[in-house]
Amino acid sequence: MFKFPSALIAAGLLACTTAIAGDFGRAATDAEIAGWDIDIRPDGKGLPVGGATAEEGEGPYEAKCAMCHGSFGEGVDRWPVIAGGGDLDGTDPKKTVGSYWPYASTLWDYINRAMPYPAPQSLTVDEVYGITAYVLYLNDLVDYEWELNQDTFTEVVMPNTDSFFVDTRPDVQNTRCFENCADPASFKIVGVIGGVSPTGHFKEDSGVASSHYGDQPAEEEAGAEKVALSADAMAGESVHQQACLACHGAGIAGAPKTGDKSAWEGRVSQGLATLVDHAINGYQGNNGYMPPKGGRMDLSDEAVAQAVSFMVESSQ
Repeated sequence: MFKFPSALIAAGLLACTTAIAGDFGRAATDAEIAGWDIDIRPDGKGLPVGGATAEEGEGPYEAKCAMCHGSFGEGVDRWPVIAGGGDLDGTDPKKTVGSYWPYASTLWDYINRAMPYPAPQSLTVDEVYGITAYVLYLNDLVDYEWELNQDTFTEVVMPNTDSFFVDTRPDVQNTRCFENCADPASFKIVGVIGGVSPTGHFKEDSGVASSHYGDQPAEEEAGAEKVALSADAMAGESVHQQACLACHGAGIAGAPKTGDKSAWEGRVSQGLATLVDHAINGYQGNNGYMPPKGGRMDLSDEAVAQAVSFMVESSQ
C-alpha cells in the first residue's frame, strides 16, 4: 500500500475539507491531516503503539464482527467470507484474507478505517490489533496466543504475497499532473452523503432494503394510510435517514428493521425510555449490538431520542 506524503494529503484536503465551509484555499491543519493520514504500509510503517493476541481479539470479534462475517469467518448471508478459501487455482476459488490478500497491513488498515459496519473507527487500537490477529488465526496464519503488535507485525507472511506484482505494461503507466487544474471558485457543493454505507444502491434481491422504511407491503406502496407520527418522530426522520438507515433500514447486525412491526414488538415492550437509553449509551446483549449513538457521537441526545421515536412509531 502506497504511503501518501503528508504534503500531498494536505494539498488534497485543501479542496475536500474546506469545500463545505466555503473557504477554498485555506491550508489544512495538522489535526485535519492526522484524521486522514491513518494508512498502514506493508512494512508496518504507520502502525500505532499497541498490541493484542488472537485470544484477546476473539471477544471483540464475536461482539462486533461475527454478526456479518460469522463466528469462523464463513460469512453471513451476502456478507464477505474472510477465512479459508483454499487454492485459488481450484474449481471453486474464494478470495478470502487467507487465500488472496497479499499484505496483513491491508487487513489492519481496513478494520481500523471502516469496521465495524455500524460504527466505523469506533474500535480502540488494541481492539484492532486483537481482531486482526483473530482473523489471521482463523486463517491458520498465527497462533492463538501470539501477540500482534507494531514490532511483530512484519513476522506475518501472507500466502498470496508473491502473486502480486507491479504491472509494467506501458499503457497502464500514468504521469501525475498538477497543471491546468480546475478553478476551485467554479466548484459548487450540491450535497453530501450522510450516514454510514448508504444502502439504496443494493439490488432488490440482496436482502438489503433500499426504502427508508424497509420493505413495504404492496398495499402500502399503493397508497394505504400511513401511521400518524408525533412531533418528535417527525423530527427524527431525517436523523434516521442519515445515521440509522444503514442497519435499521435493512435489519442487519441484530437491528430491528424500521417498519417491521414483528421485529420491534420485543423492543417496544421494554419501554421507550429504555430504548432511548440503549440508543444513546450503547447496548450489547442477546438482542444484538448497538454502539453508543450508532457511532455518530456528533448527534445530540435529543436527536437520537427523536430518531428512536420515529423508528418505534413507524413500526406500529
